[in-house]
Amino acid sequence: MKISVAVLTLSLFYLSVAEVQQLDQRAEEDDGTNVEQASVCGGDVTGSKTNGQLVVILRELEAKLRNTEKQLADLRGEVRGNRVAFGASLGIDGNIGPFNTEITLVYKNVFSNSGSYNPGTGIFTAPVRGVYYFSFSGFNLSTRSMDLVLMKNGKPMIYATNHPAGNHYEPATNGMTLQLDVGDQVYMRLKQNTWIFDNGNNHSTFIGYLLFPL
Repeated sequence: MKISVAVLTLSLFYLSVAEVQQLDQRAEEDDGTNVEQASVCGGDVTGSKTNGQLVVILRELEAKLRNTEKQLADLRGEVRGNRVAFGASLGIDGNIGPFNTEITLVYKNVFSNSGSYNPGTGIFTAPVRGVYYFSFSGFNLSTRSMDLVLMKNGKPMIYATNHPAGNHYEPATNGMTLQLDVGDQVYMRLKQNTWIFDNGNNHSTFIGYLLFPL
């Protein structure tokens, strides 16, 4: 994208230089014409014609400049739109759950956030249409199961599950690319009767970022 902006800027520069050179050349030619015609016709009509040509050329340059400025603004907006990413952990010291109903997990310890992740609700809202990548990890004491679900607009996408397996801590992780429209929401759910653990080591995380816009 930076290369495109640079190429566009250079193109505008060289275009302007070329137009100025043409303008100078026309002025010189017109000066010669004015001398000849002035000796015959007095020069007033030729002078008016030359001024009219200059006005037309200047208007063409102004139109090209406005169009180039619009293209630059569009490119800047596209670059800003590509900067979508977040990463957070639960930010607790202990367990969440078990509950008799599933809940939305809120990852409060934010490492980075371009602004589309809400650490108060745990919900990511897509600012631009595109393909995104999301991943999550969980940690739990295996005396009870952990069941995590990546959700998109209320529908489960992928799971990561640890089943009861003794009395030790176990991790689980998963990730997936999702195509999102503007306003689509992605978040994590903890299934009923399961739990998840975290501490200062930030074992349980949720991250996402835009791969490319559509």
